[in-house]
Amino acid sequence: MSWRDRLPTVRGRILKDEALAPFTWFRVGGPAEVIFLPQDEDDLAGLLAGLDASVPVTLLGVGSNTLVRDGGVEGMVIRLGKPFAAVEPRGDHRIFAGAAALDATLAREAGRAGIAGLEFYRGVPGAIGGALVMNAGCYGAETRDVLVEAYALTRAGERLTLSNADLDYSYRESARAAAGQLIFTGGLFQGTPDDPAAIAARMDEITARREATQPIREKTGGSTFKNPPGQSSWKLVDEAGWRGKPFGGAMFSPLHANFLINTGEATAADLEGLGEAVRADVKARLGVNLEWEIKRIGRLATD
Repeated sequence: MSWRDRLPTVRGRILKDEALAPFTWFRVGGPAEVIFLPQDEDDLAGLLAGLDASVPVTLLGVGSNTLVRDGGVEGMVIRLGKPFAAVEPRGDHRIFAGAAALDATLAREAGRAGIAGLEFYRGVPGAIGGALVMNAGCYGAETRDVLVEAYALTRAGERLTLSNADLDYSYRESARAAAGQLIFTGGLFQGTPDDPAAIAARMDEITARREATQPIREKTGGSTFKNPPGQSSWKLVDEAGWRGKPFGGAMFSPLHANFLINTGEATAADLEGLGEAVRADVKARLGVNLEWEIKRIGRLATD
């Protein structure tokens, strides 16, 4: 009997062999062995506590910064939805956001509440769970600048409250999240008081800047590579000659050379293959090692 036949009883939805492409912004990738959409935190904790400890667990947010490989994802994929998307001011210029809340929603609701300092999230594609995992940020600000504490479950279903310091943040990563599997359910953020109209104006500037410089209406995954110390990845990709150069159904955007896009019918292999070709070329030509910022999950396709 397979582990898929011995799943714990849950109140949420369990789907088997479900295609993951529709769950990602790239719109590529194979199926999940099992995908679980929990009804609430208790439902998620129960599933984790009762799931065979040998079964790998993969978290999938809104799929903005994730490339699912064509062979699909082994084990249990957990997708947090509407029950984890609440955004609520908590007083003292603090605001809670669930892991499934969009970063832009947090920015907007904070602004309406007169909480400044979270405007940068308007320019971050994705959801709060991913922001907590990777210290997401843009335009000179990042998650560690505004996070008070994060709430998570362990692989065994144990509830944790983690301080900002506990997460040991650095550029685009958390050492604590990388060291042990955490399923973030939300975070508490700290801002400063300001006039909602002034906050909204700053967010409008961020939106305009993003629309003018990024291919936000393409099938993309946001920034592909981390910026090397003292350098910009887009400049390196551009200098190596890869801006707008087709590779199967993939391309680095003519508008922003660090944005990998699916031009129509790309496979995950096209997208990852282009990324690896660019990494190798930039290393050979310019002597710089580009690191992936996009999270690649799952198995390569087998013939």
